[in-house]
Amino acid sequence: MIRIAIVDDHAMVRAGLRQFFADQADFQVVAEAANGRDAEEIVRKGGVDVLLMDISMPHQSGVDALATIKARAPEIPVLIFSGFAEVHYATTLLRQGASGYLNKDCDPEEIVKAIRTVIRGRKYVSATMAERLAEGVAIKSDKPPHEHLSERELQVFLRLARGESVGDMAISMCLSIKTVSTYRTRVMEKMNLDSNSDLTYYALKNGLIN
Repeated sequence: MIRIAIVDDHAMVRAGLRQFFADQADFQVVAEAANGRDAEEIVRKGGVDVLLMDISMPHQSGVDALATIKARAPEIPVLIFSGFAEVHYATTLLRQGASGYLNKDCDPEEIVKAIRTVIRGRKYVSATMAERLAEGVAIKSDKPPHEHLSERELQVFLRLARGESVGDMAISMCLSIKTVSTYRTRVMEKMNLDSNSDLTYYALKNGLIN
């Protein structure tokens, strides 16, 4: 039996996945969470074989939780299940330790395939992403500005783009206000933007936030 934890802040998404997994004889949903902090608690308690986790959640995002979970339990595969386009996040999150990345628009059967793949210790990427990786990453100068950001800078950028204040970020990311401000400055410089509203416009235009 594959014991699954579903981590998503939308109850309807969790309910839909739970109902779908009930049709799989070897799948059992043993835990649910609505944010990254609760996901970490699930891992701490044990009894889970794989996490299916969103990245955009309140209190603590899946991006932040992923690093903590992999540090605590590197053997547990974390399959990212997100509404964000995989071309923007998949490579970065796979480097951070995710075992796979699925877009929420994927066929339900692909979720089953992905879970069976990562539980065997393998990485899972969609056919589209596999083709992209096979062709090789574009020359750095040809990349859009946000792809030049480090993992932490990308987190700060997305939080700023959603309207989160530096102070709130400092608390939720366990960093000082000065450190977050430094990250903000780096983001602005690397992306050649002047204000938070510019970041929000860029993120919306490039499909990085809803």
